[in-house]
Amino acid sequence: MYDQNTTDDVADGPAGFRIDPVLARSWLLVNGAQAGRFGPAAQSRADIVVLDIEDAVAPKDKIAARDNVIRWMADGHSDWVRVNGFGTPWWADDLAALATTSVGGVMLAMVESVDHVSETAKRLPDVPIVALVETARGLERISEIASAKGTFRLAFGIGDFRRDTGFGDNPATLAYARSRFTIAAKAAHLPSAIDGPTVGSSALKLSEATAVSAEFGMTGKICLTPDQCHPVNEGLSPSHDEISWAKEFFAEFERDGGEIRNGSDLPRIARATRILDLARAYGIESSTVYEDDPDHVPAPSDTYHY
Repeated sequence: MYDQNTTDDVADGPAGFRIDPVLARSWLLVNGAQAGRFGPAAQSRADIVVLDIEDAVAPKDKIAARDNVIRWMADGHSDWVRVNGFGTPWWADDLAALATTSVGGVMLAMVESVDHVSETAKRLPDVPIVALVETARGLERISEIASAKGTFRLAFGIGDFRRDTGFGDNPATLAYARSRFTIAAKAAHLPSAIDGPTVGSSALKLSEATAVSAEFGMTGKICLTPDQCHPVNEGLSPSHDEISWAKEFFAEFERDGGEIRNGSDLPRIARATRILDLARAYGIESSTVYEDDPDHVPAPSDTYHY
């Protein structure tokens, strides 16, 4: 279903390329009521396309939006869908409709407890679920939610969280919340969390916001328009400086006999391995990122986790 990218483009594969959701950086929301946007979104630089039948759609248009998504899936597509939250009038019908499709996964809105995820998983067995946590109540239970059977990744619904709490959008204000997402995901052995979207068309603002996501250990970000995807992919990918450092580290390590020299080697091995593995997965360089060090062996599994 997902291919590994082997192009030489800096941070993206060819248009329409989709990456394994474990590693996905850009998660593009597309209004489910506007079926004409599905095709262009599918040909965008998004790592994952998420057809949205929740917040983007007015209550009177929910059924029509769901029908649009089902028709799209029936044409052989397997994108993700953001479904309405547990307890809403549309949740059960959303899941029943998607259960007969090739949906790639669901982003479950307004997750506030383990039951929200587990009940969704019962109705969509074997379908990965991104738990979108958007309230103070959800944040207080985020460790439980991360550990719930069925949770695939966590995502931060910044807009609703700010409305619920009254917080501003300064990175320092949301530092505690972002830290909770990263720590909960790591403790539950999940892929790193997905940060919320950046509103507006300012390239500088998006770049700065993506850098904040990376600083807090978040490896994905929700996008609101196709043109946000490439900057997000670039900002959440290893830089060429990081790749050079990783290669140089392994070259030096091998020159010194390939033996652990001090307490900093294991963390550096893990970091360098992660950088080079991500570079290959994202197609930043060809699959021969180890070509300068053909004898390189990745770090032991107990020192390296996504």
